[in-house]
Amino acid sequence: MSVVSAITIAAIGLAATMALAWLIAVRTGRSGWVDAIWSFAVGVFGVWLALLATTDVDNERRQWLVAILVLAWSLRLGLHIALRTIGDGRDDPRYSQLKQDWGAGFAYRLFWFLQVQAAAAFLLVMSIMAAAHNPAPELGFSDLTGIVIILVAVGGEALADRQLKAFRANPANRDKVCDIGLWSLSRHPNYFFEWLGWVAYAAIAISAQPPYPWGFAALAGPVLMYWLLVHVSGIPPLEAHMLRSRGDHFRRYQARVNAFWPGAPKAATVNAGR
Repeated sequence: MSVVSAITIAAIGLAATMALAWLIAVRTGRSGWVDAIWSFAVGVFGVWLALLATTDVDNERRQWLVAILVLAWSLRLGLHIALRTIGDGRDDPRYSQLKQDWGAGFAYRLFWFLQVQAAAAFLLVMSIMAAAHNPAPELGFSDLTGIVIILVAVGGEALADRQLKAFRANPANRDKVCDIGLWSLSRHPNYFFEWLGWVAYAAIAISAQPPYPWGFAALAGPVLMYWLLVHVSGIPPLEAHMLRSRGDHFRRYQARVNAFWPGAPKAATVNAGR
């Protein structure tokens, strides 16, 4: 199969998968399935394009390395979201707000919104493909760097999710804002580690020996994820929901803790108290 044919199939497959996600969300009223399906779709098509033989200089060990990293990320995130969706009787607050804002046109607008997500998934899959097909003959420092980055990213995101789940499970924390562990360093540590994982593919893809210009295409992954998480579908709608539901508690948290980049609490607000 030619590279062009494979990429075309991936693009059509992602669009079709997100159309199915739309149908499930509309029929069940549980929009959380959208993000789970999106995660699995990126994993499936990412693994497929990673393992696809494209040239005689492909390094099969690197292809399998990237495929395993993608699969681990996809399964962890997708299963986490799926289990959360099953166990939580409420809809995802971001989609609930969209339903309220879009009114009668929600179903129609959601379909095209999810097709935009399919396009974003396609760019991420291209980043994975660029990393997997780096023609460097041996696994080297850049590959090791990518492995370390994605292990830190997956582990950090899992830890942030576990800390948030434990915080919410305590009845004493009802209506409070989680500010323990990683959540005391960033208001969205799960988003930070999600972004960090895509840096790993850029690290693997960009190679000087031999020159591999296509490797720079993998930068689309972290650039796109940062834009989506920080400016579009991640932090803005979620923080709008938190302000509505937590009010001044969340405003004080915003003043004290960085939104995305982990760091020490801001000294002025710490001294002033919570």
